[in-house]
Amino acid sequence: MKHARLDLARSADLLPPLTGSLAVFGQMDAARLVGLTDLEIKCESNSFATNVALRASGFDVAPTQSGSFDNAVVFLPRAKAEALDLIAKAIKRAGDGWIIVDGQKTDGIESIAKLIARDVAIAGSYSKGHGKAIWFRASEAKALTAWHSEARHIDGGFLTAPGVFSADSVDPASAMLLDHIPAGLKGEVVDLGAGWGFLSAGVLAQSPDIKALHLVEDNAAALECARSNVPDPRAVFHWADALRWKPDAPVQTVIMNPPFHTSRNADPKLGVAFIEAAARMLKPMGKLYMVANAHLPYEPVLEHAFAKVDLIERSTKFKVFCAERGRAKV
Repeated sequence: MKHARLDLARSADLLPPLTGSLAVFGQMDAARLVGLTDLEIKCESNSFATNVALRASGFDVAPTQSGSFDNAVVFLPRAKAEALDLIAKAIKRAGDGWIIVDGQKTDGIESIAKLIARDVAIAGSYSKGHGKAIWFRASEAKALTAWHSEARHIDGGFLTAPGVFSADSVDPASAMLLDHIPAGLKGEVVDLGAGWGFLSAGVLAQSPDIKALHLVEDNAAALECARSNVPDPRAVFHWADALRWKPDAPVQTVIMNPPFHTSRNADPKLGVAFIEAAARMLKPMGKLYMVANAHLPYEPVLEHAFAKVDLIERSTKFKVFCAERGRAKV
């Protein structure tokens, strides 16, 4: 019932009266906005896939919306730092309006509610479907604007932002993969799910004969960081759904550290879809270099999609594959 919580609360006259404009932040989809569509909804989402889906459902959505709003809703994302940042942003943008924070227990709503209650009088709450919504006045919560986080540099000089993958340090799986990608790659390369650009920066530095390296990333904030982290003129940036994006022509190499979570739930099917997408964009004899958590059973799908699969490194935590496409059929 996660998607219906605000609709149910409003139908029961439990939510405060909402009129005018409503800013919506966080982990959203059209189903979660049911019951609010009489309002002037303005959605902010860094996700390309979310932007496409919400526009298809008739919503006004963009990575950034301008102006202030009468009220705001924050649907808690997976990352706590991002959640706190979005709550601070909502408070800044909503004047004297209502702030509604909604999330599942697995999203950390209970701990977030306790943090808010330290400084703010929570006017009400509604629990349903293993989650909760709470609400309070923005004007009474100005202390929480200190939760706002700026993009920052981590070890190695890389720029990251709240909520992007591996925001605090270089991901060890990506570092392991980079150690096993050979120097001297050529032609066109795709970094599928490029994040803030660690792999792309490393590969370009060691392969002067690469013609172009395409960074494909769903998260606009991560891609903006990548623009700073990968200043090489051969880098081409694509804000896109990695599972649907296609190069203009097949490429020689794909590199990737694919995600395997949707929300807080492990979902190996996501990694499978990345493997299948990579296979579709490679030339005959083209190669995929990929890292995965050691327990994930990706070998069967790799062997189905590629003519040759080599496990080139394995640790207790990760495994690195090189998979090669077969020759074109005559």
